[in-house]
Amino acid sequence: MKTLVLMLLLIAAPAWAGEPRTLQWPEMIPEGAPIIEPQMTPLHDLSQLSSALAGGESGPAAHQQGADAPVVKALDGKQVKLPGYVVPLEVSEEGRTTEFLLVPYYGACIHVPPPPANQIVHVFSEIGIKVEDLYQPYWIEGPMQVKATSSELAEAGYQMEAEKIYAYELQ
Repeated sequence: MKTLVLMLLLIAAPAWAGEPRTLQWPEMIPEGAPIIEPQMTPLHDLSQLSSALAGGESGPAAHQQGADAPVVKALDGKQVKLPGYVVPLEVSEEGRTTEFLLVPYYGACIHVPPPPANQIVHVFSEIGIKVEDLYQPYWIEGPMQVKATSSELAEAGYQMEAEKIYAYELQ
């Protein structure tokens, strides 16, 4: 009987291991670390949104508070599922976003100053995603890396190789 139970556990273990952990943004801030409140003062005239996205607005990059904010090292290598908003960095010839920043609220890095680095994930995706509406949040699934990166928009404290990207829908 013990052998049967052990065999069933061994067979089922890969299924358990494959399920990503649903991660919430506050869990990416180490316990006891200061929480930096988002700066929600717009950087752009939102009535000119289309020209801002097309590069029509220019000016110095917004100052990012907490560019070196501490990260949760225990998340390194974990399979996670994280909701957020896409800030495109790289778009393929087919119009698919293949590299982006995942942020916890709409407008971060584009319309308001970037959140701290421990609230930004630099995501790479081989297939990419067609982003037609920046207001649309997405679920991103894949292995989390605790690895700092820098882009023209912000410093990120985490990286992910997206295995799945799909629209976030309220249930």
